[in-house]
Formats: sequence, C-alpha cells, structure tokens
Amino acid sequence: MHEFQSGQLVQFRYKTGRYIGEFMEVSANSPRAVIKVLAVLEHPDQGDLHHPYRTDVPIFHERRASAKHERVLVPLRDIEPYTGDVPEYRTSLLDAVRRKKEELAARRDDWSARGLELLERLEAEYERPLY
Repeated sequence: MHEFQSGQLVQFRYKTGRYIGEFMEVSANSPRAVIKVLAVLEHPDQGDLHHPYRTDVPIFHERRASAKHERVLVPLRDIEPYTGDVPEYRTSLLDAVRRKKEELAARRDDWSARGLELLERLEAEYERPLY
C-alpha cells in the first residue's frame, strides 16, 4: 500500500464516482483517509446501487457528484497517486456528466433512460451560475 503525504494529489473512487483530490490525513481509528475534492473524473452512477441496472425499484436514486473542496472519507485501498494537471472543478464536473450521458445514451435500455433523465436534471443545476 502506498504512503500518502498531506497535500499530495490523489485520484480515488467515492460512491461510484472518480475524483482528483488533495490528501489531507489518515482518519483516526480507521483504514480511511480524508481527501479534499478538487475535480471530477467520472460522475457517480444513478439508480439503486443494491439493484444495479434495474428500474423496478422503490427509489431510483439521484446521485450528485461530490462538491468542490468537500472533504470525503475514502478507504485507503481506493486511493492512488495522481500526477497530471488538475482541471478546474466545474469544467471537470460538466465534462464528466457529458461523458456519462453519452455512455448511457449508447446503451438504449430502461435503466439508462432513467439515469439519463436524472443526469440531464443535474446537468441543468450544475450549469447554473454560482452567484
């Protein structure tokens, strides 16, 4: 397992998304680390994670990407060093949504159609001015 230093750039998986972040610290009493989100590499999946690719579920969950500078608790096994440039958060978020929408549109099934609806709603929110 890799030893990370405070301030080091990392990439990591968190709740079905992938992100670039800044390693903050190892959590006390747990094999997890606190990471500050800097950019989105892959937008989280939509729907019920316990019944993937099914639409006949009680709640088809909308999953937002983690926010800029949000601190998240990530298992150490899901963290890797990152050496590339860090894109601007909002640009990376919108790019990740567009890539996920293209992926879902290519599948052409009920689950993808429901996920696409949620992503389009999220994209509209993400595109709104921040001020």
